[in-house]
Amino acid sequence: MLALLAVFVAGLMVGRTPEFLGKKIRAPQMKLVVTYVLTIPVTVLIFASISLVIPAGLAAILNPGLHGLSEVTYAYASVANNNGSAFAGLAANTAWYDTTLGLTMLIGRFGPIVLSLAVAGSLAGARVHARTRATLDTAGPTFAAFLLGVIVIVGGLIYFPMLILGPIGERIVG
Repeated sequence: MLALLAVFVAGLMVGRTPEFLGKKIRAPQMKLVVTYVLTIPVTVLIFASISLVIPAGLAAILNPGLHGLSEVTYAYASVANNNGSAFAGLAANTAWYDTTLGLTMLIGRFGPIVLSLAVAGSLAGARVHARTRATLDTAGPTFAAFLLGVIVIVGGLIYFPMLILGPIGERIVG
């Protein structure tokens, strides 16, 4: 998905029609790719923000302040992305956290899979175009470096604000 995003951005930058594996990347595919990229962060931020303002969510936070923000955000990000661990300072075995962490896991695991299949299905129906001089080369080191840059920038835009508000902010405040 990030390769499709990188092809699209590179195509916009150099003025070429974005193509990947001989198939043109159009607006419907890009809408699905952007939805894919935003699914997990939006889910994590919505549930974490609700948990930080309702009494049921606040009661389980054992460390107040910025550390508590990190605990809650990490719990939701962890279940959406991988193994579902949490900091020791979050009493996540409550009805609120059991329910919302389960919903986050459901959305974080199946949402991206469904969106990936939708992109694959839309590209499977597209016809393969002949390679021309205007086709962006996606097999060289230049594109690999560009792809790495897109990954770092997208990841940074998604997670850097919480990094500033959480651990870095806790260190600055003391």
